[in-house]
Amino acid sequence: MINTSNLWLIPLLPFAGFLINGTIGRKFPRSLVSAVALIATAIPAAIVAWLWSVMLPAGAPASISVVSSPWIAITDFQVNFAFTVDHLTLIMLGVVTGVGFLIHLYSVGYMAHEEGYWRFFAYLNLFMFFMSVLVLSSSFLLLFVGWEGVGLASYLLIGFYFKKDSAANAGKKAFIVNRIGDFGFLLAMFLLIRNFGSLDFTHVFDAISVNPDWHGGILTAIALLLVVGAAGKSAQIPLYVWLPDAMEGPTPVSALIHAATMVTAGIYMVARCHTLFDRSPYALGVVAIIGAATAIFAASMGMVQNDIKRVLAYSTVSQLGYMFLACGVGAYAAGIFHLMTHAFFKALLFLAAGSVIHALGGEQDMRNMGGLRKRIPITFWTMTAAVFAICGVPFFSGFFSKDEILYQTFIAGDKVLWLIGLITAGMTAFYMFRLWFKTFFGEERFTEDHSHHDAHGVHESPAIMLFPLVILAILSIIGGYVGVPAVFGGHNEIEHFLDPVFSSGAVAATAGSHGLEFGLATLSVLVVAIGFFAAFFLYYKKPGTAASYAERFPALYRLVSNKFYVDEIYGTIIVTPLLMFTRLILGGLIDGGIINGSGWAAAALARGTGSVANRAQSGNIRSYAGWLALGAAAVLIVMIFGRGLLH
Repeated sequence: MINTSNLWLIPLLPFAGFLINGTIGRKFPRSLVSAVALIATAIPAAIVAWLWSVMLPAGAPASISVVSSPWIAITDFQVNFAFTVDHLTLIMLGVVTGVGFLIHLYSVGYMAHEEGYWRFFAYLNLFMFFMSVLVLSSSFLLLFVGWEGVGLASYLLIGFYFKKDSAANAGKKAFIVNRIGDFGFLLAMFLLIRNFGSLDFTHVFDAISVNPDWHGGILTAIALLLVVGAAGKSAQIPLYVWLPDAMEGPTPVSALIHAATMVTAGIYMVARCHTLFDRSPYALGVVAIIGAATAIFAASMGMVQNDIKRVLAYSTVSQLGYMFLACGVGAYAAGIFHLMTHAFFKALLFLAAGSVIHALGGEQDMRNMGGLRKRIPITFWTMTAAVFAICGVPFFSGFFSKDEILYQTFIAGDKVLWLIGLITAGMTAFYMFRLWFKTFFGEERFTEDHSHHDAHGVHESPAIMLFPLVILAILSIIGGYVGVPAVFGGHNEIEHFLDPVFSSGAVAATAGSHGLEFGLATLSVLVVAIGFFAAFFLYYKKPGTAASYAERFPALYRLVSNKFYVDEIYGTIIVTPLLMFTRLILGGLIDGGIINGSGWAAAALARGTGSVANRAQSGNIRSYAGWLALGAAAVLIVMIFGRGLLH
């Protein structure tokens, strides 16, 4: 018998860590702050490991639940505060708690000399609390609580350096853009209540499953509104603009947001609602198109960025597009598979980038790096594993998950989307190997002044930062072996593991052949090789060539390096008119005219009334006698004529 009461500890312990460090943590020594934060995340990770041990064996329950007393009960509408763990939840919990704990551990070393140490770890624990609630929830409403909570925590973490305008603005941008997506999510929940009378996952999905004739219509409307929410949270077109700026926060924050938690929430929500999406081919098509478009669009911007963290930020947007593409063609298991492997290598990429930045005293511009592989060898080799994984080098984790998405897209009949995904794979290889060559190879373009904070010069990070890198490097290499397809001698275990969750879907995978799968994988590897050799030639063999191409096509280079001026377009079309409206209409007419005017009128009325009353109280006996007579006459008139009216 499984003790379900342990499920409550998964979110409650990080919340307790947040309360302790957030209220009295400023009085603690840093070692005690670290201990509280690490214990609050290590125990949930251990509980999740225990859940794996009891749910993985054959014959184990497909899901376990824990339900409190009714949370909301209004006439026939009821929502319970309930958690459920099934195989999809188990994978997500493993990513959130496992990778999240490693990021906490890394942060102890990375943030050792930063102000607000207690505040940083309080925010990290708060983030873990809300993400755990999101993943464990049994209803749309409780999921929305976690959904909004990670938005709040991300705002606090991205704007951690609140004295910097760029960080404060990035936090506000993330918060506001996500509110747009959340509005779509809210409307979807209203439609669910109106049409199903419930927000419980089981109730809604069972109602759809027992009615095979339900297609399109209101289901499409709900699905499209959920897509708006997912596009905001998972940074897809047109709501992707907040994620590249999120790198203004400390590097561990970037790793947490980009890899382990927040941005994967949209993918998780679409996969969780697969029963709903399967009944709307139109909504699935929208998801696939958005994913493919975002993947190639973000990859193009990543090819010209010089900030090492910003390159990784655009790669996250692009990789999330792959996951959207997988869900859009009904290959939910492939999307979750890539979500898992991406968590390993993207967390490693950001943490390794943080190690590079730490070695160079805060430098993030790759033009001021180079030749670092001998200075920081552990960082170099671990980051190499992540670069190979994200590029899809054969038999690294990203190779299996990315190629599974491309294969499923091809056999689903979406050849154009498959081609976009294939081209994006080559672009990914190009910009990631560009980062690799510019950071670790060639001449040293930095000086010892870059590490002025340390008497030892440019050197390797402390062990507490390197240990998470090594663990994540191992996972980036072997993590994909849970999904090795039959063509490479495997059994795609992760797909079979997720069968209890996705087997009820109406979108059936089209059967393909081993020969086709092997041929597509070979083509993908060739495209990756082209991306590698292009980066090798431009940034290692002849490093000045790329700059000459930029000078030859200055307009195109400016267009891409300025991110296609999307932020400027949004500012002109949306932000500026809204500011004018608020300043002229709300500020001028309503605030200045109606509100201030009504206050002025009330003051004038008070002054006028006071003036009349002042005249009445003149101190003159004859005046008082006159007022008394006038009052008596008024009373007599009321008594005479009022009585007549009554009769």
